[in-house]
Amino acid sequence: MSGNRTFTMIKPDASEKNFCGAILKQIQEAGFKIIALKQTRMSLKQANDFYQIHSERPFYNDLCSFMSSGTIIPAILEKENAVEEFRKLIGATNPANAEAGTIRKNYAESIDKNAIHGSDSDENAKIEGNFFFTESEKF
Repeated sequence: MSGNRTFTMIKPDASEKNFCGAILKQIQEAGFKIIALKQTRMSLKQANDFYQIHSERPFYNDLCSFMSSGTIIPAILEKENAVEEFRKLIGATNPANAEAGTIRKNYAESIDKNAIHGSDSDENAKIEGNFFFTESEKF
């Protein structure tokens, strides 16, 4: 279903603070259906590959080190207008600017440790979801 799936990843900072259950509950209560879900840890190489689009940015190395520093929970979600609706649910990248009730306002520590990733387009949602999940892992 084009446009009805998005990708998310609970980041190591939220995982370390045991916020995963609460975040997943908030996602489901917002009407998203979980299509695929796993708990894993990215190697530095996997983080480098996943964030390759940012390789020229000054924050790239720190981002990859952070994302490979602990447990993550990648997931594929389904809902009408999934990407747009999920971006609203997670809030601004900087939690100081996020609206009350959003995931980042509730659980993020800073712009660098912002608890959760959400795809920014339908195309990236598909690419990112396929990075972590095979077709047989999607339900």
